[in-house]
Amino acid sequence: MSIVQNSNVIGAFSEEHAERLSGVSSAQLRRWDRLGFFKPSYAAEDRHLPYSRIYSFKDLVALRVLNELRNNHRVSLQHLRKVAETLGHLKDDLWSSTTLSVLNKRVVFNEPETSKPREVVSGQYIADIPLRVVISSTRKAVGEMNKRGKAEIGQIVRAKFNNRNAAVVAGTRIPVRAIRHFADAGYPAAKIVKEYPDLTIEDIEAAIAYQGPGVAA
Repeated sequence: MSIVQNSNVIGAFSEEHAERLSGVSSAQLRRWDRLGFFKPSYAAEDRHLPYSRIYSFKDLVALRVLNELRNNHRVSLQHLRKVAETLGHLKDDLWSSTTLSVLNKRVVFNEPETSKPREVVSGQYIADIPLRVVISSTRKAVGEMNKRGKAEIGQIVRAKFNNRNAAVVAGTRIPVRAIRHFADAGYPAAKIVKEYPDLTIEDIEAAIAYQGPGVAA
């Protein structure tokens, strides 16, 4: 039976009602009561009496949450008991008034003080890593890594394993011979820079003037 009062549902529900409304089987309800994990709000000392277990509306809300955690997400009863112990200060509001989540069959809740999701038993915070942030930060890191130092501007080097030991513009993998192909085709330095935005006029001039080894086509 249930009673509606001031737009709030209050009342008493039998074990049969609790099973039907929460999804938790009567066998589970009795086991949880026997283990002391979840007791009905109104219970006779002798549980063998008819209607000895009576559940409140708040109990039903909590049981629906527990059904989701235990039966649908397969969170172990042992873990749920540890959650209940850890969040014991929440008392009757633990299962019925607390927003809970599940990660790898473990219960997570938003810590009120920090608004951060935290795994209840271990106390470990759950990292929220949006993919767009990862992509953005990776691009930034690559850009920083590829920045050329001032000492590299206008310098030609031959680095081992870099472009088969060919002469290249320092701080890049751009071969001197590629720049010279454009120069031989009549491209002025400013136009070659448009082909290689990472280079400067000084780099182009240095490549054209370079007389060392590693330029053969």
